[in-house]
Formats: sequence, C-alpha cells, structure tokens
Amino acid sequence: MNISAWAIRQPIPSLVLFLVLMVLGWTSFNTLPITRFPNIDVPVVQVMVTQSGAAPSELETQVTKKIEDAVAGITGVKHQNSSITEGSSVTLIEFRLEVDEDRALNDVKDAIARIRSDLPRTIDEPVIQRIEIEGLPIVTYGVQAPNMTLEEVSWFVDDTISRRMQSVKGVSAVDRVGGVTREIHVTLDPDRLLSLGITAGEVNDQLRATNIDLAGGRGEIANREQAIRTLAGKKTVADLAATSIALSGGREIRLDELGTVTDTWEEPRTFAVLDGKSVVAFSVTRGKGASDTTVANAVAQEIEKIQAEYPGTTIERIDNTVDNTYGTYEATMKTLLEGAALAVFVVFLFLRDLRATVIAAIALPLSIIPAFWAMSASGFSLNLVSLLAITIVTGILVDDAIVEIENIVRHTRMGKSAYRASLEAADEIGLAVIAITVTIIAVFVPVSFMGGIAGQYFKQFGLTVAFAVFFSLLVARLITPLLAAYFMRAAKPEHKEGWIIRAYTRLVSWTVRRRIATVLLGLLIFAGSIGSFYLLPSGFIPTEDLSRAMLGVELPPGTRLEETRAVTARMAKRLKQNPNVKSVFVYGGEILGSGAEVRKATLIITLTPKGKRKKTQAMIQEDMGRALSGIPDIRYWFMMDNGQRQFQLVVTGPSPKNVDSVGAALTSQAKRLPYLLNVVSTAELDRPELRVYPRSDIAADLGVSTQTISEAVRIATIGDIGAKLAKFDVGDRQVPIRVKLPNVSRSDRQLLENLQVPTATGAPVPLSAVARFELAQGPTAIDRYDRNRRILIGADLVGNTPLGDAINAALALPAAQNLPDGVKVKQFGDAEIMAEVFEGFAKAMGAGLMMVYAVLVLLFASFLQPITILFSLPLSIGGAIVALALTGNPISLPVVIGILMLMGIVTKNAIMLVDFAVEQIKHGMDRNEAIIDAGRKRARPIVMTTIAMVGGMVPSALALDAGGEFRSPMAIAVIGGLISSTVLSLLFVPAVYVLVDDFGRGTWALFSRFVGAPDEADLGEHAGPDSKQASA
Repeated sequence: MNISAWAIRQPIPSLVLFLVLMVLGWTSFNTLPITRFPNIDVPVVQVMVTQSGAAPSELETQVTKKIEDAVAGITGVKHQNSSITEGSSVTLIEFRLEVDEDRALNDVKDAIARIRSDLPRTIDEPVIQRIEIEGLPIVTYGVQAPNMTLEEVSWFVDDTISRRMQSVKGVSAVDRVGGVTREIHVTLDPDRLLSLGITAGEVNDQLRATNIDLAGGRGEIANREQAIRTLAGKKTVADLAATSIALSGGREIRLDELGTVTDTWEEPRTFAVLDGKSVVAFSVTRGKGASDTTVANAVAQEIEKIQAEYPGTTIERIDNTVDNTYGTYEATMKTLLEGAALAVFVVFLFLRDLRATVIAAIALPLSIIPAFWAMSASGFSLNLVSLLAITIVTGILVDDAIVEIENIVRHTRMGKSAYRASLEAADEIGLAVIAITVTIIAVFVPVSFMGGIAGQYFKQFGLTVAFAVFFSLLVARLITPLLAAYFMRAAKPEHKEGWIIRAYTRLVSWTVRRRIATVLLGLLIFAGSIGSFYLLPSGFIPTEDLSRAMLGVELPPGTRLEETRAVTARMAKRLKQNPNVKSVFVYGGEILGSGAEVRKATLIITLTPKGKRKKTQAMIQEDMGRALSGIPDIRYWFMMDNGQRQFQLVVTGPSPKNVDSVGAALTSQAKRLPYLLNVVSTAELDRPELRVYPRSDIAADLGVSTQTISEAVRIATIGDIGAKLAKFDVGDRQVPIRVKLPNVSRSDRQLLENLQVPTATGAPVPLSAVARFELAQGPTAIDRYDRNRRILIGADLVGNTPLGDAINAALALPAAQNLPDGVKVKQFGDAEIMAEVFEGFAKAMGAGLMMVYAVLVLLFASFLQPITILFSLPLSIGGAIVALALTGNPISLPVVIGILMLMGIVTKNAIMLVDFAVEQIKHGMDRNEAIIDAGRKRARPIVMTTIAMVGGMVPSALALDAGGEFRSPMAIAVIGGLISSTVLSLLFVPAVYVLVDDFGRGTWALFSRFVGAPDEADLGEHAGPDSKQASA
C-alpha cells in the first residue's frame, strides 16, 4: 500500500497524529532537564575511614589494604581507587555497569562487617555509602553577616541554610567551605598535671563519664509509670569548669584548676577567601538525573526566601558552572534556528516557489519537536551530547522533505495538477526516501549500544538522531505530500535544461563509457583519503573557553594553614592584576577532586565573558602561569571541571620504591617534551615526622601498652578521637569538649617526652621512660589503584596540542619503555576514555555499515547494487580531512562523530541515483541511458540537499557562541565530507553502477545453469536481465 497516497486521500488521521505528537513534544521539551553531560549511572561505592592524627603509611597497612582485600572478591568489581592522607582513608569501588547499585552497596557493607574486628580499635566507624553526587559543585555562595561571629555564621550555614538547601528538589549535597565548628576547649596546664600525677587522657575519660545524660530505666511510684533519667550534663561553661576531677589518693580538684575552659571553635583546617576577603561559603552539588539549571534556579529562589527571613545576612553567588551549561543550550538553540533558516533559504533559491519552500520548512519543527517527546520517554536530558545530535540533524531533517517536494515540483512542471503530481511523485520517490532514512538510522543506532562509559555517553547521541530522523520520515511520507497536494499550484513547464546540467550530462556519459578508468581513479582517491586520515594528529575533546579556570596549588610538606593562606593570597593578588580576571575564590585546605591537606588549595578564577575579551582562555592561562612563576616553593596546575588534568598517565606497581623511581624519572623526562607544561607528579614529597618508638622491655615490665603511649601523645596534642570526646548540650545540639595541652606544647619536644602515662600499678611515669623520640620523614599521602601503589603524572597541554600526540610522545620516553618487573604505565582520565571511545566508535561504525548493507539489500532486492551505494562512503573521507587540515583541527571526538554522521548521510546521493535508474530500467529504458538520465534528473535534489545541509552546519562551524569549540570541528568535517562526496558521487557512482551491473550479468551468465527456473507463470513471463541480476 502507498502510504503517501493514503495520507493524501485521508488527510485527517495524519494531521491528528502530528497534532498529538507536537503537543507531546512541546510539553516534553519544557520539562527536559538541562545538564552539561549525560547522566551516567556508574555504580560506585565509597568506604571512608577516619582516625585522627594517623599517618598515611599506618592507615595503608592497618586499614586500606584490608578493605581492598575484603571487597576484591565481590562480584562485578571493576576498579578500586584509594586515597590516603593524614587521618583519612577513602576507597572508591567502581562496579561494572550491569551491577545493581543497591546490591553493590550491600555487598560492600557485608564485606567490611566481616573484617571490622581486624581494623584498629581507635578508628571512627567506617562510613559506607553509594556515590549519588554528579560531578563537582554546580554553584557556590558566600555568606556574610556583620552582626554574627564567625562561629555563628558557620552554624547558620550548617543548620539553617544546609537544611533548607537539602529540601530543594535535585540537591544531593551541601558542603560548607571555610568557617569554623564550635567546640569547648579544656586546655590543661602540663605542670599542674605533672605535679598532681594525672594525665590528659584520665581527665578526658572522667569528663566523658560524668558530663552526660543517660536513660535510667522505668519506675511505678504511686501507681503511675515514670521514665527514669540520669542527668549529669552541665548547662553552662561555668558549671563545666567547676566539675570535680578525682585524683589518686582520694583527692579531687576542680577542672578549671587544671587549666582553662573556653567556649571557642575547632582548630580550622580549611579556609575560604574571595578577592582577599575571608568568607564562609557553601557549595551545592546536584543529584543524578537532576537538571543543572533547574537546581541552580531553585537554589537561588530558596536563598532569596532565606535572605528575606534573615535581613541581617548577605548571601551572594561567588562561583558557578551553570552559566556555561545554559549558554551552551541557548547557543545550540540559536544555531538550530540559524541552520534551519539557511536550509530553508537554499530550498527557495533552487525552487523559486514560496509554497513549496513553506511546505519544506514545516518539516523541521514537525520532525524535531516530536523527537523531544521520545527523548523524555527515554529518560534523556538536554546536554552537550544530545544537543550536538540535534544540531547534526538540522540539515538532515529537511532533506527528505526537499527530495519529496523537488520531485513533486518536477512533476507539476510536466503539466500535471498538484494533486496528481503529489500522488505520482510520492509513489516514485518513496523507496529512495525510506532507504535514505533507514540507512541513517542503521548507522547511528549501533553507537547507542557501545560498551563502557563511552556507551553511556553516546546512548543519547545515537538514539536522539534516530528519533528525529524517524519522525522526519513520517513527515516526508505523510505530511509533505499531503500539503503539496492541497496547497501547491501547477507550475509552468520547463522547456530546456541549463548549461550546467548539459555539461554534467556529457561528463557522466564519458565516465560511463570509460567506467574502468573512472573507478580506478575513484579507488586512488579513496586510498589517498584513508592515508591522509592518519596524517592528522588526534585529540579527545577540543579545548573549550568556559570563562572559568581552576588552579590546584600545593606547598611543601609540613606547611601550616596560615602559610597556605599567605601564599594563596599572594597568588590571588597577582592573578587579579590580569584585566581579564573578574574574581578569584580560594578554597584552602583541599584540592577539589582529591584529598584534604592544609598545604593544598584550589583557586577558582572567574574570567570576563568570552565575548568581552580578545584573548582566549588558553592564552589567559598561559599569562597566569607566567605571573605565578616567580613565587617560590609551590607546585600549581590548571584543572578541568571534573578535577582532572588535560594530560594524565598513571604508574602502578606492587613495589612503592619501583613505582616512585619510575614516576620520578618519567616526570623529569616529560618536562623536556615541547607539548607539555607544568608537569607534576603525585609522588608526594616526604613530610617531617616525630616518631615515638616504645622501649619494649621497660614498657612490658611497667605494663604500659603501645596503645596507651599513642593515646597519651594524641590527646595531649590534638585531643581524643571524635567518638570518645565528651559532649556539652547547647539547646538542640551537642558541642564536643576537647581536652588537650596548649598548642605551644606541640613545638616543645621536652614537654612531650615528660608527658605522664599510667602504669599497671596506677602510678604514672614519664613518656621518655618507656619510649624514645626520633625525627624522621614519611609519606604525606598515598594513592592506590587496583590494590597497587599508584603515581599520577599530570600536565597541561601547550596551546591546542592534540592529546594523542602528547600521550604518544610520553609513552615513547625511555622511562616508560624500560620498566621494572610489575610496574606498568597506563593512560588515565581523558586519555583512557579517548582510547575506549575511538575503539567503540570503530566497532559501531563497522556494525553500522553492515546494517546499512543489509537494509539496502532488502530494499533493492540485490546483493550487488548496495556495493555501488556504499562506494560513495570513502569519497567523503578525503573532503573531511582536507577541511580539517585547512582549519588546523585534529581528529577529535566531535570529528569522529562527524565522520560517523557522514557514513549515514552520503549514501543518500547514491541511493537516489540507483533507485531512479532501477525504476527507469523496469520501464524498458537502456541501462546506460537510465543511469545517465538518473544523474540528469537527480542532480538538482542532490545538490539542493547538500547545500541545505551545509547551510545547516555553517553556524556550528563558525563557533561563535558558548560550546562552539565542541561543535565546530564536527561541522567542519561534515561540510568538507558532504561537498567532496556530492561532487565525486555524481561523477563516480554512475560508472560504478554500470561496472557492478556488468559483473552481475557476467556472474549470472556463468552460474545461471546451476539455478533452477521459477515455476510461477507471472515471474517467468516477466523474467529479464534485471530480475536475473536481482536473483544473483
């Protein structure tokens, strides 16, 4: 049944169908979340163990290795990544994509529960959680309140703001940056402790045992039931200071006679500074599946309400990643409209018929808007990848309508009525339109089923294109012929062909006669195209201008927080001197995406908008690097939005010594490569340590355990671990009571040696009697990857250096070639994903071509003619390579996407030629005349669709707006490939068609005697050379 003819005769069902699809699509478009990248559901479980003051080397042996060994046997574990810093061990367990997240979490919890007794007693309880957070924070706000103390502002953020923010839909985490946490400090006098024969640990234990409210059971006095409570918690700091502390010999003393009791705050380990002013900030991270822009807007609205309720506070936004995300979205929509307008203008230029142009233009919204409904139903979002897909289909979508409408216009110029022309033209071109659409879908759908992380990214890409192209097929077969039949008018007949068509016809006649030479020339062009493909450098994602830079800073081991604050202030001052820098936000005490240490900091630099400056972000970052080069004793590097660096290699192995030596050698050699800047290794410099070695024999005689010695030192210097601290009730919260010696005691080695430790008899002895002190060095931090030690080597790429070139140069260095046993150098971060993506795309492209061939065989009922159509594919590669070389673009992810797109599009030209020729042969025309006539009749729609698609891609190629750096290489590759493919297809495909047909006829003549004749009269009567060839 001819569906177009049915739609023309029965217009109501088609119109109702698209009315419903348009309403669904528009509603879905307004509810689709806007994100930077697709939401990727990778099952990741985090195991975090903290132990105050513990050195990384201790945690690695006593905690991290045991956790890694325990979870290694869980089904579905893909990678383990551990980061160990002072007092903290964090292990991330990544599972394979098919593993259920809840099951993964339960399995990890069970594994840790089985080894809990093997872990040290002094650790805090392991925190095991599923990672629901999607990337780094999307927005950061600063809070100022002149009428509040620093502690009050911090509590306002922790309590009021945090609670309100977490009630906002889509918010996953709210983290305070800077500020302080309230604590009661009991600062003991070491001389008083020594004279009274009591230790800081004993004071802490007594406070914890006495300053507490406990449940006491149940009473039934006077025939009434009562709850019994034991209340010993002090209500004021003065009451706490008056607490009696028991001494040996039945004596006692007030707490404030042992030292001072102060209501203050915890020793800061982080800070936040904005443009030289200290602030208390908080960052908001969205959850999986939520929209960046929706969450940011909802957070902004909630903050306006908070400010209205608390007029004394000022809350202002100091950093965000949402503006760029929304800018990319708006730029794509603008590019989409510009491309559509150019495509429609091309239609009018060729047809010079306003009605036909309007009908072709209607195809675009009717194809794209229903695709939004399909995206919403599939759980997709509007992100960089799906928006790229929508940009891609701008030119494709109008194609089918152009082919249909041009054929209808040609029939009206034969003197037919619009109604009759629409019926006949739609029937004539129907197979070609279906074949074009199905081949595009066949190319893009396999991309959606790539494995690994890359598959998660491009699932949305391939299916979005497929959805839109499928709806464009429905429009071309149902709506375009219907509108043409009822709204177009009969056109004046064309009496003669133009000189271009006449010249082209003579040229095609020559190529058909000299078909062997023509095909050989085509093969030479193909070979040159493939060879030139490998001459271009390879990268991953083009460098984007986000108007925002992140700088990681690292100071020498042993640096204190005050020194970090002073150095970062100098850095921020130098950066602010650059006229393109708008603000500098310093997050002290942590490098985002890695462990927290007081000697590290992150600088978030906001630049002036892209359109208001002459220099690119890459050039500004080079200027900033030069400005910071004069500051001594720092390591710094620029990071991407995900916290990683542009270039990363990882060195792993079981032997820490071998890993360190290879990492140091590779870092040294990589610094001499011209492609890399700021080469930094995570092989941490050793930090100074004061080690306490128990005198085993004496300690055993006195009954002093290593645990007792460790606790005595810990409590005296930083206080006990959080779980063992006494608590002080303040309204609806509990404030820790930290017992310790004055901070100055940390710098007095003799005082530490004279600390008292209790013996088995109860009589205290000096620490120096049972232990010796020694200055030494130990690791600042330890990284592990898949149960091996790991060193990460990172660098910035110079200018627009392709990532592939830098990786190849680094892997060719002697340090990466001559490796000790067990040590491996692997690609990491973007480089690892790049290899996975390119491999996945190669497989998807191969699968797509096989599907295209299968579809064409089914549609044309021939195994040979689809080869003619596929011959047009390699003809596009050369044009794409030339366009990329002229514009200086490497082979990158968007370029691979563009080449994949070409695989689907360029077959269109050959399908239209072959389909027309086959139809003419069926009507009795000579084969050579048929293919020449196909070229003459189909040249105009082929050129029209090509120019329309090029027009649709031009705004993307110019890269004028946000996110343009990603779209531009793809558009350039497509434009070059389309132009070369169109020109070469019109010349070479007719020759290939005739040559393949000759081969088919020769094969049939050779083997036909082995094939039995059909026994159906109608087939036998109509059997001819073409049907015989089809059977072959």
